[in-house]
Amino acid sequence: MIDEFAKDNLHGRLRRDRKALLWKLEGLSEYDARRPLTATGTNLLGLVKHVAGVEARYFGEVFDRPSPEPLPRWQDHAGSDLWATEDETRDQIIESYRRTWQHADVTINELPLDAPGHVPWWPEPHARTNLFAVVVHVLSETNRHAGHADILREGVDGRTGMRPEHEVHIDEEARAAYCARIEQAARSAASNEA
Repeated sequence: MIDEFAKDNLHGRLRRDRKALLWKLEGLSEYDARRPLTATGTNLLGLVKHVAGVEARYFGEVFDRPSPEPLPRWQDHAGSDLWATEDETRDQIIESYRRTWQHADVTINELPLDAPGHVPWWPEPHARTNLFAVVVHVLSETNRHAGHADILREGVDGRTGMRPEHEVHIDEEARAAYCARIEQAARSAASNEA
């Protein structure tokens, strides 16, 4: 009973974070969805593409349930899973992610939490694992990248939050005053340090 509760809870959180990650693309131009937003090239559509590949591998290859989505060998991706080429459309990447969800959901639903898996890209003795560890790992990865997407989207147009129903209209004046208070506290702490 505790296993089913744990699986349902973790799976529900994974579903929530998948939707949050996709929501970060809504209303953006092609350029803003794809452009590098950090010094290392991190971009919103690339995060979605990356997480789709993560789910496809972990809920596919690890449990000998190959993904229906075409994937390069894990050794060969060389960062190509972190950005969208000009030939890949946003819709293609989103639909691939949604199909990956379906495949992953079947794996999660059909296997018990202690189902054995093998992650060939993890070092021994950790390569031998189980569904519970993989769900926790993928949930952490998805949550981490949804957080990245939240910050990136805030930098593009100021929008924040996990779900559209919780989004609050941006009060630019209040936001500027809030940031000014934080800046003042940082400057004050820095001057005390000297």
